[in-house]
Amino acid sequence: MTTIAAYFDGNSVQTLEKAPMKRNQRLLITVLDEFLDSGAGVKSLRGGLSKYANAELRSQESAAWASAAEEK
Repeated sequence: MTTIAAYFDGNSVQTLEKAPMKRNQRLLITVLDEFLDSGAGVKSLRGGLSKYANAELRSQESAAWASAAEEK
């Protein structure tokens, strides 16, 4: 059993740390009588798109803008 810090944003539950969960894994959710300050749930968007990263294309990043401009 693992405890993961999270908050409810009004629509869905957002974890505050990486959650080692698998699809269809059962969860027990405890609702606390504590609240986050407005905006405290998301501290940074850094790495927010990392799940879409393609490591194989990373070597082409430095020349991506020049390559795209040449094609246009």
